[in-house]
Order: sequence, then structure tokens, then C-alpha cells
Amino acid sequence: MQYVFPKDFMFGTSTAAAQIETAYDHDWQGVVANDGHVFDRTTDHELRFAEDAELIASLAPYYRMGLLWSKLQRAPLAAFDADTLHQYKTFITDLRHRGVKIMMVLHHFTNPNWFAQAGGWEKSENIALWVDFAKKVVDHFGDDITLWNTFNEPNVYASNGWITGYFPPFKNNPAKAAMVVKNMGLAHDLMYAYIKQKFPSQPVGISHNAILFTSENILGWFPERLSDWWFMDWVPSHFEQVDFFGMSYYARVSHDPMPITYMNSPDKIKKLGKPHDDMWEYHPEGLRACINRYWEKYKKPIIITESGVADSTDELRQKAIGDYARILHEALQAGIDIRGYFWWSTWDNFEWNLGPAMKFGLYACDPETKNRIKRPSADSFRRLAHHKMIEISDLEFKISN
Repeated sequence: MQYVFPKDFMFGTSTAAAQIETAYDHDWQGVVANDGHVFDRTTDHELRFAEDAELIASLAPYYRMGLLWSKLQRAPLAAFDADTLHQYKTFITDLRHRGVKIMMVLHHFTNPNWFAQAGGWEKSENIALWVDFAKKVVDHFGDDITLWNTFNEPNVYASNGWITGYFPPFKNNPAKAAMVVKNMGLAHDLMYAYIKQKFPSQPVGISHNAILFTSENILGWFPERLSDWWFMDWVPSHFEQVDFFGMSYYARVSHDPMPITYMNSPDKIKKLGKPHDDMWEYHPEGLRACINRYWEKYKKPIIITESGVADSTDELRQKAIGDYARILHEALQAGIDIRGYFWWSTWDNFEWNLGPAMKFGLYACDPETKNRIKRPSADSFRRLAHHKMIEISDLEFKISN
């Protein structure tokens, strides 16, 4: 089976600066991940800009990226550090010369320590501090950016920082989680207006993590419904001033009453016979369910800002490329306005509180040398991204439980 995509469909890969650059005075620096690694040196991206630009351009014509706020702006309202600014501008110029178009993410989970110590996103008076940074990014880099993503997954950020306590500031306070979302929503609106004033033709959107929540029994029904309301409805309702609705998708999460994932309950996943990657249940059809849901709700163009699998073998990753391409193609044929799809991630990185043990990359990253090592999936995605077509029969692999 062959699937052909429109010539202007955006295929790209995605990273986050903090996950690929050495930590610099931000609120994740020094955090000990579940696999025992310390969040500090990650993949040496800042030492490999030229090499990585070539790799990125080889994989796809679009790249979703961010900048390290703490390294660029080292004090509240300060001018950007000249050396860091020059390095980023050189890197982005290199990407543009290679024909790569950029989606710029303005906030992807990490904050400078000076921002976190002032109360971070819990305090509305701090909105102006981030907006100052974001405006400076637009001013310095806007001419080289194709489209903008203000916040990455505010539902994940608020949930893990203030409900589960997995992310800094490691709190368990749903009321403060709600305040964080409201403050980010206000900040988003301010930046939407600023970008549209300066660059009216550049689309501005958000990225929400979309999960297909289900339940295995009556005990799982209420937590599943509560999670769905908070994650899929309430948080996105604060970011509705957009040119496109961006969403990431990785998994279906069922409840019994606790969430069932391969990370936390591998025996349950296996007993239920659910296919999985190294973290979650693998359920690509959930992408279509989430696309349908947000298309019916907002009727805004949709971009899949992240999607992929944690797969140390690379076999499931190759199948996933085909599965997700099929689902995207079917949604397009059904008349849904999907503009693009970004694979997570370009190469293996430091997967937040889980550490580098979780492998998402089309390229591996050697844990010691930091060398990038091409996986077979890289060639599969490269063909799809650059030629806008895919032969599904080339990517069929068995998924083992």
C-alpha cells in the first residue's frame, strides 16, 4: 500500500533544547532521573551544531526546536548573552541555508533558576518576565522562523510539576496546577498578539499532549474521566487563540483504577495482551480519535507537533512510521485539515525524569562519546519526509508483548 501526501505537507523532526544541550542554570539541572542519571550533560548539542544541522536537514525539511532560556537570558529582563545568541543564530542560519524551515518553541518545560526562585508560573507577576524573553526571541530570530509554538504541552507541565510531583518544582497541589495553566494561557495570548503584529503571515499555535484515556473496569471509570477532562478539555481551553491546534500523541492509557503503563505496570500490560513500546501501550489508532476530537471541537488546522515511540530495538519505531502515516493519510482523505507531522525525536536525548534510558531517536546517541548513530528508522522517515510518500509494506514488523 502506498500513501502520498500533499506537496506542502510539513514533515519534520523535533527536539527540546534542555534535553540535548548541557544544563545551564535551570530548574532541571542536577535532577536525578529514574534511571539514576543526573540531568546535566545530555547530548553535547551545543558542541555539535554544524554536525547536527546536517543530520537534521537530511531527515526532513522541517525542524521543531527551542532555545535554552537560562543560557540566553541570565537575569530578569536582561539582554541576551552575546556569545549564546551568536551560536544560536549561526546554527539557525545553517539550517536555513540547508533548506530547513523552523517551528520555534518558546517554552519547553525548563525555566532559569532566577525565574523558578521567584515563584515561576505560580505567580501572575512573573508572566511579564517570560513574555520579555519570548519577545526578544521573536525580535532576534523572527525573520528565520516559519511558524511558532508558544508552549509545549502545558497539560504535561502542570500535571507533572504540581499534581504527580514528577517534574520540578515537585509539588502535589492541584489548585496551583490550575493557576500555572491560567498564567501560561495569559502569557500565550500576549505572545500570540505580539507575533501576529510583527509577523502576520507566520502561524502561531500551541502543543498539547493528547492521550486516549480508557478504563478496564468500573473502578477505572472515574479516574479516567477526571484525567480526560483535565488533560484534554480544561487545559486546552486556556490556549484557544491559535492559528493551528498542535498536539502530540504517544499512547492510550487505561485505568483500573490506576493508569496502566509499561513503565509502572508492565505485568498488567502483558496480562492484558496490549502491544507496547518501552513506556506505554502502543495504540496508533488513538491518534485518529484525538484528531477527530479536536477537529470537531475547534475546526482549526491541526499539526502533530510530536509523535513517536520509546523503542530500544528500533523495530517498533519503523512500524510506527508506517502506522502513523496511514492514519494521517486517512484523516486527510476524510477532509480534516492536517498541516504537518513532527517525529519525536531527531536523536536520543535525556527524557526528563526518566533519563536517557528511554530511546526515542531516529538516531541513537552514544552514552559516552555522544556520537550520533543512524538507526534504520532514520532512512524510513527520511523517505517519507522528503518524498511525501511511503510504501507501508516496507515497514511491517511484528510487535512483541
